Amino acid sequence: MLYVLKELHHSDIHKLFKIIYFADKEHLLRFGKPITGDWYVAMKDGPVPSHIYDYIKIVRGEIDIKDDALLASFEVKNGFMIYPKADPEMDELTKVEMECLNKSIEENNNLGYNDLVDKSHDSAYRKADRNNIISYEDMAISAGANEELIKYIISTAENKALSLR
Repeated sequence: MLYVLKELHHSDIHKLFKIIYFADKEHLLRFGKPITGDWYVAMKDGPVPSHIYDYIKIVRGEIDIKDDALLASFEVKNGFMIYPKADPEMDELTKVEMECLNKSIEENNNLGYNDLVDKSHDSAYRKADRNNIISYEDMAISAGANEELIKYIISTAENKALSLR
């Protein structure tokens, strides 16, 4: 999140979410896993990364959790404009993750709100029920993944779900 915000200098929350979504889809297509590991929820105006949205709600004071590190990382103005207050930890991102993020920034930064809504209402979004999780499998399919990669994504998602039990 901070990497994208530093590249853009600031963003509205909607655009940030969509740039991260498309970067995660690209990374899924190339490597069978998203960059963020976040779950996307099919909300009215497109996919929303669940944990990242919670971070924003904490900073906005909508969730009663005090997190000094989070509050020192970014700020939200007027409820929807987000600005970085810290530098991203570059050792946390691989070169390929940065490539996927940069590609998404380049392709989506100049799109308006409605264009981002239309673009993000892809087959993965449409397959999910409103306000429910969009599967990584469906995200990869909508990005053009082949059958072998889809099988890999399904098997790793099942293993992750089993480890959480």
